[in-house]
Amino acid sequence: MTEYENVISCWPDDGLHGRHVAYTNQKEITPENVSDVIGKAMPTHFRNKAEIQYLYDCFRGKQDIRLKEKVVRPEINNKVMVNRANEIVTFKTAYLLGEPLQYVSNGGNDSVSEKVNTLNEFMRAESKDTKDKEIADWMHICGVGVRMVVPDEEGEEDGSPVCIYTLDPRDAFVIYYSGVGHKPLAGVLRQWDEEGKPYQCVYTREWYFEIAGGEIKKQEARTIPYIPIIEYPNNDARMGAFEVVLPLLNAINTVESNRVDSIQDFVNAFDVFQNCEIDKNAYKSLSSGGMAVEIKGQPGMEAKVYRIASELNQTNTQTLVDDLYDTALTICGMPNRNGGSSTSDTGTAVIYRDGFAEAESRAKDTEKTFIRSEREFLRIVLYICRNTADLNLQLSDIKPEFTRKNLSNIQSKVQVLCELLNNSKVHPKDAYDVSGVFADAEGAYRRGMEWEKEQQEVLNRTLRDELAAERESRNTEGGGENEQGNNPDVE
Repeated sequence: MTEYENVISCWPDDGLHGRHVAYTNQKEITPENVSDVIGKAMPTHFRNKAEIQYLYDCFRGKQDIRLKEKVVRPEINNKVMVNRANEIVTFKTAYLLGEPLQYVSNGGNDSVSEKVNTLNEFMRAESKDTKDKEIADWMHICGVGVRMVVPDEEGEEDGSPVCIYTLDPRDAFVIYYSGVGHKPLAGVLRQWDEEGKPYQCVYTREWYFEIAGGEIKKQEARTIPYIPIIEYPNNDARMGAFEVVLPLLNAINTVESNRVDSIQDFVNAFDVFQNCEIDKNAYKSLSSGGMAVEIKGQPGMEAKVYRIASELNQTNTQTLVDDLYDTALTICGMPNRNGGSSTSDTGTAVIYRDGFAEAESRAKDTEKTFIRSEREFLRIVLYICRNTADLNLQLSDIKPEFTRKNLSNIQSKVQVLCELLNNSKVHPKDAYDVSGVFADAEGAYRRGMEWEKEQQEVLNRTLRDELAAERESRNTEGGGENEQGNNPDVE
């Protein structure tokens, strides 16, 4: 039995309640204790791996309804899977990262803004928006995403000095100190050699180890004093987006499957021949399919032929399905599609009624944990850029911004922006920040100032051209006198 199968065999009966964090009591991981620390952390990782695999299977459509059993007429056993888990994950990721995550200047001068633009170009060259989407998918599926960032190899610094990878959380994790602060001590990545044997790649701030069979097979000193593997938890409990409503999703699958069973049972109902005599061959043909029953009655009783049929009340069943689905959406913080048909509602009323305000608040909650990990990622990126790309930026110069479009109350926001820009005592950058019109207020302010400068130059150029034309016209009208020097130019 493999380590993975061993964990599956010990699966708890009380459901899933988030992923576990790998802690160690060691303050530092050194060559002397690394094997012992990894050995104690692997059981936690294997437990998480089994749970992540289960949740990933639910996301892909391999859900518990596959194990449905039917005692009565077991030959009619439909297994209908309504993949609401996939719907929840897809919406959550698309809503959170509908637009790429951007870095903006944190109140710096124009030179800092230019450097931040260069950093954004580096991230664009690495397709970081796509890799952010991969991280968000894992966060919403299993509660945690894992990222790795390393310098580009020498000679491959094309477009960006860093290399960004999205790791599979079934094979990568971080070990934290169990004391105050829970400082990360090591990042672990499971790999397999050419013979298919697993080994662990362990990254600390000072060392890189390769461990197999509890022994150090390789050891090197590291040049970058940061752990290159960063975890992105979805929340403090490390629960996926649909994990908390799994019982409801399983109930929806069960009800839908039973509805189809009921329809098939009705179509394949039993024919009953009461107090009737039918040809044995005909009866044998009918009963072979399990669809005919012969009941012998008493002489003188009325002969009957009828069908035993019963069907679920589809109206009541649909009410139950709708209630389960609405409850799941409410718990997950997703908008519903049950809004009324009234055309008198304002945009804000629709947003609050249909649950988009709740979706926005949940997205903002996820942003906080995402940005916390993003700052750890930025520490490593900026260190590499300072040493290899001559990009001198500090972490305090940068502010990660989710550029999700928010068009609610857009008219009121534009009015606020115009009023603030017309106030000579308010700096234009503050007006852009406060109004809430732009997701990237820093970028919008910078582009606005550049546009104003361009328009001013166009205006100045037009005035100079008009003045020059006027001078030429005057010189043409009084050309003779100007040639004699008797009519000086008028400035």
